[in-house]
Amino acid sequence: MPGGKRHGKACHTVPVGTNNITLALPEDLLRRLEILATRQDSSLSALLTAALSDLADREEGYSEAATAMLRDMERGYDSGTRGYIVWTRDDLHFR
Repeated sequence: MPGGKRHGKACHTVPVGTNNITLALPEDLLRRLEILATRQDSSLSALLTAALSDLADREEGYSEAATAMLRDMERGYDSGTRGYIVWTRDDLHFR
């Protein structure tokens, strides 16, 4: 573009179904989000979609990790004792 600025962003659009929603936000928050979207050369819709997607991804990741941890706890860990307790209470509390 002679005489103009050229942005180095590559934009890839993946066709997905979208739904419009009505969202009630406080005016000051809406203004701040619009400014943030502008600074990121984005739309408010894209900014909110990315933020909500990140939130859902984190929550799903937490849920998956918690499920895996509970599964491990149910299965138990090999402590090398072959199921026998080889210590006494006094052994554990020896100072």
